[in-house]
Amino acid sequence: MEEPQKTGLYLVPTPIGNLEDITLRGIRVLKEADLILAEDTRTSGKLLSHYEITTPMKSFHAHNEHKALDSIIRQLKEGAVFALVTDAGTPGISDPGFLLARECMQEGIKVECLPGATAFIPALVKSGIPSDKFVFEGFLPQKKGRQTRLKYIAEEDKTVVLYESPHRLIKLLNSILEECGEERVISVSRELTKRFEETINGSVKEVLDYFTEFPGKVKGEFVVIIQGKD
Repeated sequence: MEEPQKTGLYLVPTPIGNLEDITLRGIRVLKEADLILAEDTRTSGKLLSHYEITTPMKSFHAHNEHKALDSIIRQLKEGAVFALVTDAGTPGISDPGFLLARECMQEGIKVECLPGATAFIPALVKSGIPSDKFVFEGFLPQKKGRQTRLKYIAEEDKTVVLYESPHRLIKLLNSILEECGEERVISVSRELTKRFEETINGSVKEVLDYFTEFPGKVKGEFVVIIQGKD
């Protein structure tokens, strides 16, 4: 068994839906850490309870990370071992984590990221769209700059990966249709690893028609895969 790290920061991926999708090493690190920094302690508390992890937690999210940074860095320098988790997936991928990891690296504090769950990999691999080269865009800007990014995506010859929330999905699909044309091939996955997981493949128009016809399926978080321009 690997010896526990004596000091530093662990970035620990957590399940995106199914609680079984966490590594044995991830569970061990969460149990051995002095403190778990959690995006939402209520959400992470369910995972910790499931695996009988009693390590104390502290909130660390986009609204307080700047304020909390100095204190965390000081404790890490004094020898603490902290684990950072987000609500789901890998910290730093469209979630808090980058700022703290960068500060640790600048201060000479060891940072280790465990491999694990992230939503876009299963969505990309199962899409049937080329995955050897791709561009990860995450969430597009909600207002300023959104149209500019969509125009860029329309001309990109690599596969493009997007995240989208349910209340903006139809708007996004309409925008893709407008910029890329109705025949561009896309794949939309929702509720990955959960009971009602679903992936819809086809042209932009076909996928848009599907979610327009079945608005009850516009629930959960979405991963949208767009085939590159020929």
